[in-house]
Amino acid sequence: MSETRSDGELLRAIAADADRRAFEELYRRYAPWLRARLRGRCADPGVVDDVVQETFLAVWRGKARYREDVDVAGWLWRIGSRRLVDALRGDGARGRVRQALARLRHRDEVSAEERVLAGVEHGDLAGALVRLSPELRAVLQATVVDGLTTREAAVLLGIPPGTVKTRAMRARKQLREALA
Repeated sequence: MSETRSDGELLRAIAADADRRAFEELYRRYAPWLRARLRGRCADPGVVDDVVQETFLAVWRGKARYREDVDVAGWLWRIGSRRLVDALRGDGARGRVRQALARLRHRDEVSAEERVLAGVEHGDLAGALVRLSPELRAVLQATVVDGLTTREAAVLLGIPPGTVKTRAMRARKQLREALA
């Protein structure tokens, strides 16, 4: 009977030896969890499946670098969530979402959510968000847009929970000042 290898051992074996068994074990261990998390952000199961595959391909091909001091689940979530954002940024995905919303509503009027999103993308808030430092924007993305808890955002961003709270507070203050 074989021993269960730690996440770090699996990742070292994948990076050093292209160990297929280690990769398969890592995939079985984390793919269902990652898929479930991504489904909370995207209703299209096809897009979610593609993003999970792209995430693990990045690990297999060595394009994603793992640091020993980082939680593996948080590291995979960071890769997957970025790939999901990239997938949804495409006009094709955005168009499919709008069409699905229109079919659900059975009407062509603009929803309140679409008006708010348009304001975020093109209004004063968009300009204020762009002026935030990347660190502050990342915290807002994780806590507000992705709906993560402070602890989850800390794991995702690789920073202490207290830093997440401080950056969120600074970001809100800067946004209030910019929009006043």
